[in-house]
Amino acid sequence: MGSADVAGVLVDTRHWIGGKRVGSAATFADISPVDQTELAAVSAGTAAEVDEAVQAAADSFPSWSRTAPAERAAVLRAVADGIEDRSAELAVVETMDNGALLRSHRRSVMPRVAQNFRFFADWLDQLAAPPLEIREHREQVSWCPAGVTAVITPWNAPLMLATWRIAPALAAGNTVVAKPPELAPLTASLLADICAGAGLPDGVFNVVQGTGQSAGAPLVAHPEVARVAFTGSVTSGQAVAAAAGRQLTPVSLELGGKSPLIVFEDADLELAAANAAGQFDNAGQVCLAGSRLLVASQVAEEFTARLLGKIAAVRQGDPRDDSTDVGPNISRAHLERIDGFVRRAVSGGARVLAGGGVRPGGGLYYQPTLLDQVRPDAEIVTEEVFGPVLTLQTFGAEQEAVALANSTRYGLAAMVFTGSQQRAARVQADLVAGTVWVNCFFVRDLRAPFGGARQSGIGREGGTWSFDFYCDVKNTVYAPRGWRADG
Repeated sequence: MGSADVAGVLVDTRHWIGGKRVGSAATFADISPVDQTELAAVSAGTAAEVDEAVQAAADSFPSWSRTAPAERAAVLRAVADGIEDRSAELAVVETMDNGALLRSHRRSVMPRVAQNFRFFADWLDQLAAPPLEIREHREQVSWCPAGVTAVITPWNAPLMLATWRIAPALAAGNTVVAKPPELAPLTASLLADICAGAGLPDGVFNVVQGTGQSAGAPLVAHPEVARVAFTGSVTSGQAVAAAAGRQLTPVSLELGGKSPLIVFEDADLELAAANAAGQFDNAGQVCLAGSRLLVASQVAEEFTARLLGKIAAVRQGDPRDDSTDVGPNISRAHLERIDGFVRRAVSGGARVLAGGGVRPGGGLYYQPTLLDQVRPDAEIVTEEVFGPVLTLQTFGAEQEAVALANSTRYGLAAMVFTGSQQRAARVQADLVAGTVWVNCFFVRDLRAPFGGARQSGIGREGGTWSFDFYCDVKNTVYAPRGWRADG
């Protein structure tokens, strides 16, 4: 007990607290969605382990927060180097742990994990505000480390989403306690090894594994936690916000989405259809996914034909095979949840144009599914399915498209396909979304803000916005008089 061999990679299954491995009396089974076998028996943290980790982080905070920014940046760049050195191992472990495509982990996900650390290390050099002046008084803004940061992240992109929060928190001078997802916890343990090897001081980064109830809840409610960064469902986000709110602990919440993908009659239909088919990425388990296709009635027939052709070409199977386009869903329970959404939609009058059920032959594979003839207020249209399921609705006027796009409680992202720059400018201005992509998808500079509106989240991160959250932003005012020589 204490380690597991995952596709030839040895992973320690204990917590990482204060620079050492700590076990728990109880464990939980980590099941691979690839073949539904048990990958590891993982230490199950409780309030006791959470308290130990928070104390370790609090004890290391004074030294780390006073470390010169250039020195902190050097350590984070070493972490990025370590991730790059072990990217093949990280990729195969995460594929076995959450079922996402191995080729994606190798080509884009793990490079982005390293880039998260490298970017925020570099951004420290640019973090500055010009002095202000009022009545001859000079004002200077500074970013002061806030303290211990709790980072809780989901299973659909465990390491990338975790490091998107961990890297800026560490760069800011905070210390971190991370609670990885119980359905895919293993790469967080490897990250702890990499951080230690890069010279990150003991206690600056800690990992406590466990369920949301046993480990996550006491972490966000801990009185010594200064910031909470959470990515997950709306329901869980509400619980996190309530627990943190009792102590007025600032939270950054990136929650669910039900993003629209709008296709106007003047759009490049081949481009739009290709992007629509791309929403099946990661078996549809992507919070940003444009799962609501809103298509101008004039081109709906042609667009649908193009999309169905692309869906027919999608290859579903083992995520370790480079020819696979769509892998398994995360668990049997989640697969049944997706199927329940589709069955209820069909019972309510929706028509299945593609897919519509679990793939025959076993495994955790839900067929890439396209439904039309859905009511605007139907559950399948308004609630996040988090699976490979798209709905198609048509519209007439531009204003109707915007109204349909904004007709959910979410506001994470939106996609607009049009040949008119004027229309793009009008529509993006009216859409309720944290990010709007025009004639593209999933492109974002890390300097840009990211976050959601409505129930898709609270706050923005990226570039200076991240440091605004992970720091206490201070303004110091200097008077023009009263100075004496001090050497």
